[in-house]
Amino acid sequence: MNRIVEQLTKGDTAGADFQSASLHGAFEGSSLEFQLASGNNPAAFTQEFTDVKSEQDARIKIAHGTTTLAFKFKGGVMVATDSRATAGNVIASQSVKKVIEINPYLLGTMAGGAADCSFWERVLGMECRLYELRNKKRISVAAASKLLANLVYRYKGMGLSMGTMVAGWDERGPGLYYVDSEGQRVANDLFSVGSGSTFAYGVLDSNYRYDMDLEEAKDLARRAIYHATHRDAFSGGIVRMYWVKEDGWVAYPLEDVGELYYKYHPEIQTTNAGESPLTVASA
Repeated sequence: MNRIVEQLTKGDTAGADFQSASLHGAFEGSSLEFQLASGNNPAAFTQEFTDVKSEQDARIKIAHGTTTLAFKFKGGVMVATDSRATAGNVIASQSVKKVIEINPYLLGTMAGGAADCSFWERVLGMECRLYELRNKKRISVAAASKLLANLVYRYKGMGLSMGTMVAGWDERGPGLYYVDSEGQRVANDLFSVGSGSTFAYGVLDSNYRYDMDLEEAKDLARRAIYHATHRDAFSGGIVRMYWVKEDGWVAYPLEDVGELYYKYHPEIQTTNAGESPLTVASA
């Protein structure tokens, strides 16, 4: 654990043009140091030059695209993601692991900026482990999600781009929360996050039932990710699925969305306009 803290605190923080902000860790005398933009209001400076939500013509545009989803069912929580990472219109990778294994009972997903999600969920993993050492019990899903929301809220408006789901199992049963870089935290039975989420929601909303068995839940998650990757250019690669149950999470073998095309695409019914012309009733 000390090695993790050392890795996260490396770097020269003595630059005169930057202010330094500290995230005080659980170890006494240690902290995570960040360089902030110069000026009296670093948040305003960042908002002027960084466009997180593509709402303005800024010098720095945060390019992101993905499809992640998670939902509760009677057997626990099913989590599924694609694996494509993009940089603008360029596919940077087809093999990104967008599920972060926080501990044997907790998972986090990545959507938005890959660096932001990866870093903050690593910090969350460290804090969850320290909670276990102090209290001799596992942290709850609700507490873990609240901790993550509090961590990133301190940097609201400073250019973070993160939309994550925290899924797990604790003494109260399965838990699922959405947390983003604005500090928003929402609990629900079903979430999908990312540029392909609108397509995934179309499949999920049509077929989701809480009383599904395991095979039905796996098929729904797989099908939703496939249809999202088929319609969203920023999603693709492979389908990665996890099942969170009472005795921990289980990871399933990876499935190429290119191969899933031949399984699911024939089910899509298309209409040939030439064979079925529109008719207008006479007045």
